[in-house]
Amino acid sequence: MTSGSPTTAEKLNADVPWDAFDPDEYIKRNYLEIQPVDRAILTRVRDHFSDHFAKHGGRGGSGIDVGAGPNLYPALAMLPWCGRITLLERSEQNLEYLRGQLSGYDANWDQFWEVLKSGARGKAAAYTGLGADPRARFGEVVREPLPGSLFDLCGKKPAWDIGTMFFVAESITTSLEEFRQGVGCFMNALKPGAPFAAAFMEHSEGYSVGAQEFPARDIDDEEVRTVLEPYAEAGMKVVCLDNPKQLVRHGYTGMILACGRRRKR
Repeated sequence: MTSGSPTTAEKLNADVPWDAFDPDEYIKRNYLEIQPVDRAILTRVRDHFSDHFAKHGGRGGSGIDVGAGPNLYPALAMLPWCGRITLLERSEQNLEYLRGQLSGYDANWDQFWEVLKSGARGKAAAYTGLGADPRARFGEVVREPLPGSLFDLCGKKPAWDIGTMFFVAESITTSLEEFRQGVGCFMNALKPGAPFAAAFMEHSEGYSVGAQEFPARDIDDEEVRTVLEPYAEAGMKVVCLDNPKQLVRHGYTGMILACGRRRKR
């Protein structure tokens, strides 16, 4: 497990110039063409949500994607299951990008939707039911992006029936304490029984977007399990997707995906 000992070199979330985040550069590197690891993540998240709602029902509720950034695929993964989706985002440039996608998102996101609707009928039926082009549905369900930090969710009443958080809590700070706090804030925003999917960069050393450097906390799957288990029902699945041939940049070893349900308080 990663160590919790503080260091003088820590860079906290409040120290980061988030408004300098360049969504165009980030998309160019990560999302113009779908990566194999994102395909694997989407497949697992689709199956997790489909299995949950097939067993428990309740579709049509509220969803949240925490720290959305310039990434639409978590919202697309929630689209069939929600009457409304909130995109929580701190960076002003990312907020501007997200606002511009509401009236009709860019063509590069079509390949992500194709993955969601291409599974076995029992897993993908809700996605295929929205058609080849769910842009109209996306514009109806996804609300005006909500400006704010992950930490703004702390201490508030649980408000969402389904949630995603992709590459956020470990990618905004070098502090283990802040990472753990951030995960807790996400989980506390979900109602009891809510399905969730959370993805993390494994052993990230930080990352750059254009000329701007951003911090990260070095974590592994054991740390992910440790921080999520107090909030999750039994049966949570944590998988490592760490094929070295599929890394999209230097400075990390793979991705970790956790899928589960929010435990009753």
